[in-house]
Amino acid sequence: MAAVSSDPILFYDGVCGFCDRAVQFVLRHDTRQRFRFTPLQSGFAHTVLGRHGCKADALDTMYLLLDAGTPGEQLLSRSDGIVTLLRELGGGWKVLAALTRLLPRALRDRAYDRFARNRYRWFGRYDQCLLPPPAARARFLDDHDTDIPRRA
Repeated sequence: MAAVSSDPILFYDGVCGFCDRAVQFVLRHDTRQRFRFTPLQSGFAHTVLGRHGCKADALDTMYLLLDAGTPGEQLLSRSDGIVTLLRELGGGWKVLAALTRLLPRALRDRAYDRFARNRYRWFGRYDQCLLPPPAARARFLDDHDTDIPRRA
């Protein structure tokens, strides 16, 4: 069994301009440095998402993995993933998450899907996954990671 981690893992489209900005946002606001990151294009993402019946090559959503490697492991997608990410960041983001959760999931997911369809046009697309900033590299998982990493 993989190592256990309570740190949330964010799966994102590594060539999406918006997704890159979202990761940078989380890096700035994650004051406890809990979040880990992996592009959907990584082998690690394919392994974990496959375990949950999802295809990593379907790049139309960000996923958030909670309680990785435990029996309670949970994979959230679309608006549920974003709302939970905001809640986990804490502070004022927790309030925004609570307010957003008041909206029906169907409405939130419809807005999420519309945004996801247009994100490349609005924010651009890279030819390849960008390298993370040097100070944050240890928080990014890649093809060499086969286990859920433990927090250092």
